[in-house]
Formats: sequence, C-alpha cells, structure tokens
Amino acid sequence: MAKSENRIKFGFREKIGILGGTFDPPHIGHLKISQIAKKKFDLKKIIWAITKKNPFKKKSYFDLNKRIKLSKNLTKKQKYIEIRFLEKKISSNKTINLIRHIKNKNKKKKIYFLLGADNLVNFHKWNNWKKIPKICKIVVFDRNNFKAKAKKSLAYKSFKNKGLIFVNFKKVNISSSKIKNF
Repeated sequence: MAKSENRIKFGFREKIGILGGTFDPPHIGHLKISQIAKKKFDLKKIIWAITKKNPFKKKSYFDLNKRIKLSKNLTKKQKYIEIRFLEKKISSNKTINLIRHIKNKNKKKKIYFLLGADNLVNFHKWNNWKKIPKICKIVVFDRNNFKAKAKKSLAYKSFKNKGLIFVNFKKVNISSSKIKNF
C-alpha cells in the first residue's frame, strides 16, 4: 500500500506549515525553523507568508520585493518552502485572515502556524488571537532569551493545553535585527 493510501485509510491528513513575518531580511534561523518543523511534524509544505509591514514596528529595512527575492534565493533548494505575499489577495494583513484563507484553500489539510517565542510574548495583541488555535496548531520555537517571557505570556497560559506546541531546539544565534545592525 502506498504512503498516501495509508494516510487516507488510517485518517491521517496532509499537513501544511505557515511561517509568517516580514522576513526583513530572511535568514538561516527562518530556514532552520522550517527544516525542523517539516521533519518533526511531517509537513508536506511550508508557506513563508511575507507581510508588507509588521504592525508592531515602524518600518521595514528592505522593501517587500527585495524581501521576497531574498527569501526565494535562501530557499531555492528547499522545494517544500513556498514564498507567498497574500495580503492583496485576502485584503488583509491580519494573521487570522491569512490562516483562514490558507485553511479554506486546503480544507482537508491540517495547518500548523509556526512562530518564534519572541512573537508569543505579544500574541495577545494580535487581531482575534484567541481564534487562531481553533483553526490550526500553533508551534512556538524557542529563541534566545525569550523562553521564560514566552512561557509567562497570556497566550501561552491560554493555549498551552489547547493547540500550542512549544519546541526546544538547538537555536541559531541570528535574527533579522542583528543582520541589519551588523
């Protein structure tokens, strides 16, 4: 019996990951998170959903087209990573709308939303944040100096037993901010 037949016969669903952000610029840390998520959760593909602007930051360092190009160059050998800018298509920059859009296009697939622990700290400020784990699994990747803050966050306390998975891994000591300040 083929692997896909096994999945259908035993009720397994294909899984998709979403890694959203400005990717300003994209770096090896984004790639490492994607590689670990693919392996750990058996993800068929991961969508890097690039946003035009982070609502919690004043402006982006690189323009959108440059960030898309850099992301495509970084991931060209990872055929399972798809670079997308969907804000115009869905008429929104809200994560909840992005996830709903991807879920509607992939009704029979299980969705995993990937983020760094630094983003979990302010997750409760996101639009309709309490609805997100009802649509998908939230997978939080530990980041240097953020684990304790993330685990004290309102979102972690609200979701830890309801659709949130915290992943410890060998971290890459890099961030977009460090790259820009180099």
